[in-house]
Amino acid sequence: MRLLNKVALITGGTSGIGEATALLFANEGAKVTITGRNEERGNEVTDLILKGGGQAIFIQTDVSKADDCRRAVDETVRAFGRLDILFNNAGVFFAHTALDCSEQEWDLQIDINLKGTFLMSKFALPGMIAQGSGVIINNSSGWGLVGGDAAVAYCASKGGVVLLTKAMAIDHGRQGIRVNCICPGDVDTPMLPEDARLRGLNWDKYLAGCANRPMGRIGTPDEIAKAALFLASDDSSFMTGAALVVDGGGTAD
Repeated sequence: MRLLNKVALITGGTSGIGEATALLFANEGAKVTITGRNEERGNEVTDLILKGGGQAIFIQTDVSKADDCRRAVDETVRAFGRLDILFNNAGVFFAHTALDCSEQEWDLQIDINLKGTFLMSKFALPGMIAQGSGVIINNSSGWGLVGGDAAVAYCASKGGVVLLTKAMAIDHGRQGIRVNCICPGDVDTPMLPEDARLRGLNWDKYLAGCANRPMGRIGTPDEIAKAALFLASDDSSFMTGAALVVDGGGTAD
């Protein structure tokens, strides 16, 4: 029960990494707020937590909108009394080069992946500062550290998340707040088949490309959730400003 009596807010918690993290945090004793745009899926995940004896709420949220982010934090504090852990996990991806990336798709990826991380942190920080403690975890990507093909806006947004993480760690470390990010590689989430489709690859061919990585496979949402748990817990008490790579060796290849 490494998160006993802690309150966690997880954006993009309706599927994939966010869902796995919400379930794991709840099993470790946290009270969990899940945000996302799909109300049906959000309610399904919170029901799983409630049936398991945990405490959870869902708040429909678009993290690119300041009012939604403020409301998500306020309703979390209203429901559970405080906020200890923010996991900025919401993200979108479209496979395009600079030549074929539309302005709309560029704006959407920057707004969700980078601006959303900034906005949620902006509204979570005052309460954390007042209580003298808090943890912010940002979900970046291996492609936030190295370049990726046909992913110009995604790489730009995730690279921004890495340096936003480091900047906030410097600004708020002496206020008792730790800020770190996770840089996952290819993970078995709904985003991956969509990437294959946009690249015109069938799923088997896409997976064959992933098999060339050092560990020869893609990751699971549970594996990334365990990294998030490590960063959320006191096990990482002397870590801040770090970019934790969890990619099966993809960036080492």
